[in-house]
Amino acid sequence: MSEQSKDMRQATDYDPDPVYMDDATGPEEDVEGLNIVLDDGGDEEDSKRSWFFIHCYSGYEKKVEHALRQRIDSMGMQDQIYDVLIPTEDEIEVKDGKRRTVEKRVFPGYVMVQMRWNKEEAELDKDAWYTVRNTPGVVGFVGGENQPTPLRDEEVKRIMDRMDSEDMVVKVDYKIGERVRIVGGPFNDFPGTVASIDSGREKVRVMVDFFGRETAVVLSFMEVERM
Repeated sequence: MSEQSKDMRQATDYDPDPVYMDDATGPEEDVEGLNIVLDDGGDEEDSKRSWFFIHCYSGYEKKVEHALRQRIDSMGMQDQIYDVLIPTEDEIEVKDGKRRTVEKRVFPGYVMVQMRWNKEEAELDKDAWYTVRNTPGVVGFVGGENQPTPLRDEEVKRIMDRMDSEDMVVKVDYKIGERVRIVGGPFNDFPGTVASIDSGREKVRVMVDFFGRETAVVLSFMEVERM
């Protein structure tokens, strides 16, 4: 075992400036859609700052972000840990005939941290590693526990572009084959079955019983609600 690994193991036994969070931890949730491309560093200029993913309990991303920012300040790690980010995007939610914009976490259970990266030795400063790894709620680094690997620049750009995109996903609370009620237009209060959903146009096709014949009706998301 290297001297650095010994130092890290010993460091976990003592926290000079702990930050406390709520005791509730809750079960971990399965995380889907996380396709991280790892790299061993960029060019010499960019290698000083790199982004890393840390894994935390799903639903506790904000608590981890707050606790980590406190630790950075209290432990004087501003020259090693530069930023903490929770990737989010806006989503339009249509429910019970009401439309609202909600903030959705792109990767539930993960937080991004920008840290100083020593490209030549391919390692993080051990005190910076300790500060992040021993933050309450943090499960570990993605891409290696003691010496994680930074994200590639193109992966970081893809995440940032997704956060800045003005294209919002529209989410409805019903699905194909489900029974719904029409709440607008000439078929108001008719029951029916969802045949298809077009999120791009925000349209839903519903099959209704019209004088004994099954008829397809195309409606906006706002004109349909779950029964």
